[in-house]
Amino acid sequence: MIQILDTSHRDALSDLLIEAVTSGASVSFMHPISREKADGFWDKALAAAAREDRILLGAFDGGSLVGTVTLLLDCPDNQPHRAEIAKLITRVSHRGRGIATALMRAAEDLAVERSRTLLVLDTATDGGAAGLYERVGYVLAGVIPDYAFKPHGGLSGTAFYWKRTGAVAEHRPPSRRGGGLAA
Repeated sequence: MIQILDTSHRDALSDLLIEAVTSGASVSFMHPISREKADGFWDKALAAAAREDRILLGAFDGGSLVGTVTLLLDCPDNQPHRAEIAKLITRVSHRGRGIATALMRAAEDLAVERSRTLLVLDTATDGGAAGLYERVGYVLAGVIPDYAFKPHGGLSGTAFYWKRTGAVAEHRPPSRRGGGLAA
């Protein structure tokens, strides 16, 4: 079952993040990650979700959170058609069961509901989820070498991906009234 997460899921999200970092997942944190740091990260993310700047989704097996993904919606004014996928994490014990794919599909559906026609994401080149992203239709835009440190040390490159979603309509910038150059 996949559902939108709220503050009542913070502890389970922190457990998931700590497990991911401990197992070597490149999700912006170094090993060891403290409980305080994990809680602080999710507190900020959940506050942003309460402002509707992002959506946190969770996959459950019974009553246990086994995966999460975040849809970042807070984009600059000239990018109202875009969103970003972040923090796709699946419990080590539940990998290879289609949970990450289901989370990605749910995030894409929510993006379409919010008129987001372009999704972007990045993943580590060492042990990242590039194969998954390509299987669900993301296109490699490019790779930057030595982009970030891996949780247990050493540099890793990052691959950037994009995907169009829903019916792609022509997007025009909002009209600017007053303050423009006179013709």
